[in-house]
Amino acid sequence: MDRVDEMRVFARVVEARSFRRAAQDLGIPASTATDAVKRTERRLGVGLIDRTTRIVAPTLDGEAWYKRCLSIISAMEDAEASFSGGAAEGRLHVNAHGTLARHFLLPRLPEFLAGNPGIDLVLSEGDRLVDLMREGVDCVVRVGTPADSDLIARKLGEFSEVTLASPKYLERHGVPESADDLDGHVVVAFQSSQTGTAIPLEFEITGKIVERHLPVALTVTAADTLAEAARLGIGLIQAPRYRFIEDLKSGQLVEILKDTPPQPSRVSALYPRDRQLSPRVRVFLAWLCQIDFTI
Repeated sequence: MDRVDEMRVFARVVEARSFRRAAQDLGIPASTATDAVKRTERRLGVGLIDRTTRIVAPTLDGEAWYKRCLSIISAMEDAEASFSGGAAEGRLHVNAHGTLARHFLLPRLPEFLAGNPGIDLVLSEGDRLVDLMREGVDCVVRVGTPADSDLIARKLGEFSEVTLASPKYLERHGVPESADDLDGHVVVAFQSSQTGTAIPLEFEITGKIVERHLPVALTVTAADTLAEAARLGIGLIQAPRYRFIEDLKSGQLVEILKDTPPQPSRVSALYPRDRQLSPRVRVFLAWLCQIDFTI
């Protein structure tokens, strides 16, 4: 293992806060990761990692070395790309909402992979906002704008949002004529991964966004569960229209309060603010920006 590889190991240990997880991400034995960091510490003559039974964290010298490592690794990757015709190479871990990934990314991925054969793409799915650095994720595609100032959010488009209910639910509770006509109605609420609280319904009325807090029949943390609960008639939901095109066509769900829709949701690519982008992340972001997310 050369010194650049040792830098990659050290950087991943710092980000993952774990020798075991860093080794898994890099496809090497945990003992190899430990030995690589120890060799670096001996060579530099300083301690880079504080190791306890509960946490693995960089020392002050380790923080400084980590930043140097990122800069050197980025420069190496840029240099290699310039001599390989600009081709991006290496492992690229992208995380996205499952339905979003299947609807917008997967149909276009064959073209991306064919044009970038050197990229080893890992596409993971989830509704929560992952810890990019610790979990080894290079880029996240999410709906909504996170408050995390450590991330850069590049806007990709907007999804129109709708208020939906099943015919079975509307038979029991009636069809509301306006946002002020929601007494007696209940919702299936989506719990925000950022705040841990249920997201209220919202409506655009005379140019202003108005929130309505209704009794919650069920709180969920997954988008697919939210959709299925609405189909079962448990309550009203609000969600991006693209996810329910077939439900609306079949009549399994009905759009209500069309004249006062929720505000559109922003679709963004998120990546760390204080980390230089590798060529493979840059080429992926460029590809994402060519996809039409505006629905």
